[in-house]
Amino acid sequence: MLLNVKSRLHEGDIQQLLSYSVFPDWDRLEAVIRQYEQNEDAWLFAYESEGILVGIIGFELNAMQEMTLHHLAVEPESRGVGFGRGLLLEIIEEMQPTRITAETDEEAVQFYRNVGFVVRSLGEKYPGVERFLCTYEVEEDEE
Repeated sequence: MLLNVKSRLHEGDIQQLLSYSVFPDWDRLEAVIRQYEQNEDAWLFAYESEGILVGIIGFELNAMQEMTLHHLAVEPESRGVGFGRGLLLEIIEEMQPTRITAETDEEAVQFYRNVGFVVRSLGEKYPGVERFLCTYEVEEDEE
């Protein structure tokens, strides 16, 4: 079940899920929480399975229904069984974006490719760290 959790940003289970998608640093997590609190265009949803929150997805949606994905994470014990893909599919159904973009690292590139995103290297944005732009064009029949 998909739940809007933006109003629950200060709950421990929400922060734990969100921490999986940011550099594991308390200051960075606090900055991300403030961004969600202050940005009206930012959304944060969690996925609940059997009463347990197993994944989280955070994004912005502009007036043209273009989605910029900022955070997507599944708790370690629940990875590899389709929750990340499920989160994306449910968000597409719920929010009906026309396009989804995400910037990520090499570790997550294969996930995005497997879901159907087109992946393009952005090169080294930071010394020794290659970043990638992942883009997904939503087809009308997927609504």
